[in-house]
Amino acid sequence: MSTPITAKMVNDLRVQTGAGLLDCKKALTESNGNVEEATTILRKKGVASAAKKADRSTKEGVIESYIHFSGKVGVLIEVNCETDFVARTDEFRSFVKDLCLQIAAANPTYVSRDQVPEAELNAEKEIAAAQVQGKPPAAVQKIVEGKLEKFYSTACLLDQPFVKLPEKSVKEILTEKIAKTGENIQVGRFVRFQLGG
Repeated sequence: MSTPITAKMVNDLRVQTGAGLLDCKKALTESNGNVEEATTILRKKGVASAAKKADRSTKEGVIESYIHFSGKVGVLIEVNCETDFVARTDEFRSFVKDLCLQIAAANPTYVSRDQVPEAELNAEKEIAAAQVQGKPPAAVQKIVEGKLEKFYSTACLLDQPFVKLPEKSVKEILTEKIAKTGENIQVGRFVRFQLGG
């Protein structure tokens, strides 16, 4: 026997996930009213939707700045989207401000993994391998991979835990924004200034 899907259930899921009403209703129907399962379905759909949009051109967006109240840390960031319509929304601008705060607090060096220079990556691998000398080769490989993941989660903005929601990465939050707006969104570049740094 299937669970009846009420308007309240659909609206609650919409508020929780930010997905459209029709998508929420379909997910609840597919999950037989199970909210957790419906949320997972919507997240998977959002990731798939974001992947489809990844090649679309992003020529609009905003440049945002943030200066910490002490005046000792500042951030300048460019975040791109497909249309000026999305770039002007409060939600998009709020997301970009959150990214500024993320960069100020977590001090990433790169936007994503593909920007890490090969030489720096090789140096990190050598350091990690040197720290586990004498262990079996299979263990060394796994330990080095683990240390590289930790390096990425510190050095790359998209791999970092989101400051406002640490259980999700910045990339996961970005993917949710892409699914919600229906547009490709990309972090173009950023620079972080620190007094004396």
